[in-house]
Amino acid sequence: MTFDARLRINDRVATIELKGELDAGTAPRFHETITDAARAGSVELVIRAEQLTYLSSAGLRSLVFARQHMGDGIRIAVVGAADSVARTIRLAGFDHSIDLVDA
Repeated sequence: MTFDARLRINDRVATIELKGELDAGTAPRFHETITDAARAGSVELVIRAEQLTYLSSAGLRSLVFARQHMGDGIRIAVVGAADSVARTIRLAGFDHSIDLVDA
């Protein structure tokens, strides 16, 4: 399956819509999008994950990258993650660093 990460910024809130599988092969594309959001001076990062079908350990590292790159004062919310994706985030304990939000 193909991967896509689309960034929109509105009132300094960055929204990234993810589609497909976030793994070692697609993580660099997500990192570029996160970097663009950080450069824009965003005060919040919303990751729309309704169409994210898979999150590997490399994908988890991408969320860590987002936390580090955006800074501690920036809220990061993952919205609408499938049960399998949300479970992966929770098992890694990363739900303490980001907000998991139902769609």
